[in-house]
Amino acid sequence: MKYLMTVFALSLATLTTLTFTANAHSASGSCEARASDKKLSGDARKSFLKKCNASAKPASSSASRACSKSAAEKKLVGAAKNSYIKKCVADGSSKSFWK
Repeated sequence: MKYLMTVFALSLATLTTLTFTANAHSASGSCEARASDKKLSGDARKSFLKKCNASAKPASSSASRACSKSAAEKKLVGAAKNSYIKKCVADGSSKSFWK
């Protein structure tokens, strides 16, 4: 019985790992496939893949929310708001650099 449970647990772990790996690769693969479907090449392809892969990555939502809240408190709009949020998320904190 112990042997059966061990085999089952190892099989489950293997299947879970394979599924996770397949999902991780499918995001970048789908961007490549979509770029090929659109017949993009050169700089247009690079730009598309960069945007596609960036949107496929899970963003640091808590940092992004904190930075967005901080930008709203400062009443930033447009390019200033986007620049502030980008810098804030890159720094990894909602500290103000606009003071």
